[in-house]
Amino acid sequence: MSKDGYFSRKKEVAPLESAFNDLLKAYRLEGKFREKSLVHDWPDLVGKTIADRTSSVFIRDKKLIVKLSSGPIKKELLMNKSKVLTLIEQKYGHGVIDDLVCL
Repeated sequence: MSKDGYFSRKKEVAPLESAFNDLLKAYRLEGKFREKSLVHDWPDLVGKTIADRTSSVFIRDKKLIVKLSSGPIKKELLMNKSKVLTLIEQKYGHGVIDDLVCL
């Protein structure tokens, strides 16, 4: 290490969450992290009934694509699309996804 501190660490202590968020910002991975969190938390977000009938969940071009095995559940989810989008926006922030597509 040099005297000018080029290779030295920061002296102050930072909470882990803050350090993690700084790391995500530095590598421009905030959006991808929020997308992966949304896909991972899908069962908690919609509940057991819908989660049990969901075969896959993924995000492409800011669209949340959900493959469902039940027609009535698909119709119910499409009828409550705005409610689900609002819930996602509240939990994960604005701009994570723009649309919900049920297949």
